[in-house]
Amino acid sequence: MATCIDSSRSVMAGLNVDPMPMYADPTIYDFVGYSRSFSHANNEERDELWVKMREEARKDVEQEPVLASYYIAAILAHDSLESALATHLGYRLATTSLPGSSLAAVFMTVLLEDRAIGAKVRADLKAIKERDPACASYVQVMLNFKGFLAIQSHRVAHRLWTMGRVPLALVIQNRVSEVFAVDIHPGAQVGKGVLLDHATGTVIGETAVIGDDVSILHNVTLGGTGKANGDRHPKLGNGVLVGAGTHVLGNIKIGAGAKIGAGSIVLKEVPESSTAVGNPARLLCGRDKPIKLTSMPGFTMDRTSFLTQWSDYVI
Repeated sequence: MATCIDSSRSVMAGLNVDPMPMYADPTIYDFVGYSRSFSHANNEERDELWVKMREEARKDVEQEPVLASYYIAAILAHDSLESALATHLGYRLATTSLPGSSLAAVFMTVLLEDRAIGAKVRADLKAIKERDPACASYVQVMLNFKGFLAIQSHRVAHRLWTMGRVPLALVIQNRVSEVFAVDIHPGAQVGKGVLLDHATGTVIGETAVIGDDVSILHNVTLGGTGKANGDRHPKLGNGVLVGAGTHVLGNIKIGAGAKIGAGSIVLKEVPESSTAVGNPARLLCGRDKPIKLTSMPGFTMDRTSFLTQWSDYVI
């Protein structure tokens, strides 16, 4: 055991120079050279989040030396968050006939071409760290939170979809479904600062739209009713919270700041800043459970108008 620990510590010491030639299995690092090309092409200011993640990785390896090789391959051998993410996703989604290096190259190329994705990746990392009490560090999100990884894979697949590279986008969707148990159609539109908590069983349809700062728990479906074609999936506004086991079906709008209780089935629109629960979902209202509609700027609907418009939801 002492030999193992000493060896791992020597690896960490070597990181100050260049760990790859001395310690890395070349088959793992087929793609790491792209990291440096990305860094050289990036004229932006110092990436403080990436610096923080590397610090977290070093501390983890100091605590658990057995993780040294894994953390080098996933984090410490890279010069950018984009390179680390592309490589990690590539090898996580790889198959015997679809090598990790090939997938990683696809991911990295898309991230190089569309820098807006990188900004959304960082917003997602920060959102998870802020909103998930189980989140220990940014690096743990990057390596172990499959909801985060599924969303980032989708961002690349969506970019490929919009470019007309449909077969590749669908292959990535399928691999994400198999590996992470999350099925997001590449046509779906997803904003930034999104949290898929636990994520197992999440299904998001082709024409779904998810706004910024949305939180979705596990086993949630944003699907169609089976009675419509074309634009047939839900539209979630900014700041929406969808509880576990919920099914939101049809081309309906869930207003900004709305909350959907766990286990609900939502078939009608939900206004902003309100809460819907149950099967079928109804809005919480009444003398003992007043509807709070004044928290959203510019929203002025009074209670009478609200009850008239949304009478089908009243408990």
